Amino acid sequence: MRRFNLFLWLLPSLLSAPVFSNSVNKSTVLVCYGKLDPVKIKGYNYVILEEKNFKKEEISLLKKNNKNVLAYISLGEVNSNAIHYNLLKNRTLGKNNNWNSYYLNLKDKSTPVVLMSLIKKVLDKGFDGLFLDNIDNFSSFGPQFSQRNDLIELIKRIKKTYPNHTLVQNSGLELIPDTKNFIDSILFESVATDFSFIDNLYKLRENSDFLERLKNIKKLSTTYKIPVLLIEYADNKLLYDQIIKRLSSTNFEYFIGKIDLQAIPDFSK
Repeated sequence: MRRFNLFLWLLPSLLSAPVFSNSVNKSTVLVCYGKLDPVKIKGYNYVILEEKNFKKEEISLLKKNNKNVLAYISLGEVNSNAIHYNLLKNRTLGKNNNWNSYYLNLKDKSTPVVLMSLIKKVLDKGFDGLFLDNIDNFSSFGPQFSQRNDLIELIKRIKKTYPNHTLVQNSGLELIPDTKNFIDSILFESVATDFSFIDNLYKLRENSDFLERLKNIKKLSTTYKIPVLLIEYADNKLLYDQIIKRLSSTNFEYFIGKIDLQAIPDFSK
């Protein structure tokens, strides 16, 4: 779940929470990399945000009204807009054109140092923990597979340094046997849905594919006793309702939003 290379949108003050077609289905997870009003964000189990958009006192307020307030950080890539980009740009290993970001080289000794410094800065603001993105890059078919052990050591180091903070891993199912002791939950994107970057199309995933993915995730959750979160993508009420119907067969906490994750969605119409 990469951050878009866009100017952050200021969320209109009239939007205080996701507008859902059925209040019974209110999400317990909120993911937003744009600016929003902390006063109006209440009752979530997980709030995942872009650290630079919020002051320390705003984070404190968010923590009073929500359970886990987490800061986004990528352990696999760096965007040219990131505050630590200049420190790492000469140590990257190629570009991810889908997200206009660059692959990190965790084998370079300076890269983990820069990331740990960034993490300290973020957590000193008062966040409850971190949302660790781009973990899939280190899986068998990922562009950073050769750095897999380096990633595991980095996650282990983060947990050892911050044992009382919550770590949520984004995807990387096959890495769970190695990371399970250092993370508190795992998040999967697009289990029920299948956004197409080629034609910018929101759609449901083929049912057989959805059921297979769901089976594997349920097995993982049961085997390792790790809580699972889901993020699905929609741009209209019909698709939103179809996603809700699919997710009703699970007990997983979820968030449904637009692909850029820059604002709280409105699926009321």
